[in-house]
Amino acid sequence: MKPNLATMSVITGMFLTGMPVAAHHSLEGSYVMNQRVTVEGDLVQFLYRNPHSFVTIKGKNPTTGDLVMWSVEWNGAKRLGREGVTPNTLKLGDHVVAVGQPSRNPEHHRLYMETITRPSDKWEWHRAHRFD
Repeated sequence: MKPNLATMSVITGMFLTGMPVAAHHSLEGSYVMNQRVTVEGDLVQFLYRNPHSFVTIKGKNPTTGDLVMWSVEWNGAKRLGREGVTPNTLKLGDHVVAVGQPSRNPEHHRLYMETITRPSDKWEWHRAHRFD
């Protein structure tokens, strides 16, 4: 029995269109959701992308006072765009204050973004849902 051309076309099309994947990582597995850390420093990178955007902030470690690079996970570009954040909202060198949930491993210097502010012009962004 030979498969007909229409059936083969539909099956091939399904594979080529890249059906969406529903899997997502667990925030609780990566971050301590009932804690908050504040990082203040200068923006050294802003990756505006999907599925998650990231900012990198050169700021002090609140425990030791040493300067470290903080990787701060943010919403994806599509969602940020709906919230008014564009690829040009933040510029390298902007002095920012980020508050978020810390990584389960403190040595990683990572946060899951809850708020970010730029004191120079009082611009701010807040996550819609808080984890308390």
